[in-house]
Amino acid sequence: MVRRQRQVLTRRCAVLGTPVAHSLSPVLHRAAYAELGLDWEYGAQELATDALPGFLAGLDETWRGLSLTMPLKRAVLPLLDEVSDRAERAGAANTVVLEDGRRSGDNTDIPGAVAAVRERYDGPLRRALVVGGGATATSIVHALADLGCDRVTLLVRDVSRAAPTVAAAARHLRPPAVDVRLLETGPVPADLLVCTIPGGGQTDQVLALADAAPVVFDVAYDPWPTRLAAHTAASGRRLVSGLDLLVHQAALQVHLMTGTPGPVAVMRAAGEAELARRAWSTGAAEPPRGEAGNG
Repeated sequence: MVRRQRQVLTRRCAVLGTPVAHSLSPVLHRAAYAELGLDWEYGAQELATDALPGFLAGLDETWRGLSLTMPLKRAVLPLLDEVSDRAERAGAANTVVLEDGRRSGDNTDIPGAVAAVRERYDGPLRRALVVGGGATATSIVHALADLGCDRVTLLVRDVSRAAPTVAAAARHLRPPAVDVRLLETGPVPADLLVCTIPGGGQTDQVLALADAAPVVFDVAYDPWPTRLAAHTAASGRRLVSGLDLLVHQAALQVHLMTGTPGPVAVMRAAGEAELARRAWSTGAAEPPRGEAGNG
């Protein structure tokens, strides 16, 4: 009798959104797979909101997980079979786990942001200033509440667009008081400033906001350093980088998708090396390291 060997399917994962060409997620996840001894694949797929339903419907059994970036974090929710409590409260999911024909959504941005901040700063946080009011800001506000903040000020260019973030903040188990103001309002005293806008949008006005906070969290990471990061490092303030956030949330994604915790140190080293390569290739300075940089 000839026994047929069971075919082992190579698992596939990817980051979806637009734009994703700059994404470090493939670098981080592939580094994790190599460290964990997994023969998995991880790619990047440009995908607009209207194409998301068709893409999900076309996935076969080889697919295990998806990382979502803008503008898909909110749009994916009605397409899921299950949604974690934190993703439901935040109204945004950045992670989809595919198993047995079901789609389960979660939000690793929230615990990832908590871990990123606490890695760099262990002091009390009661008041926070957040620049931007989109889906990333929504997750950040929930992370701030988990960190103990009871008052959050959102500075935005369009107050009406911050409504989903304000509504999501109210769903937190310990909702902070949220005040929405126009970006032109200027600096607001805070224990922590979080900037959720891309590096290209960091004007002199945004840099001035950092001078009112001892700790700055810039969620952007490419190109690095951003204007805000360089300004913060030069002033001696504590800096939490976008790479810090990306590594911690990606490590949590690896755990959800593979069942094994992501190797944070290995993933961080891979991310730093890729950012340094990109900086060198464009003639920019290497990312700052140490306590006020990527570490």
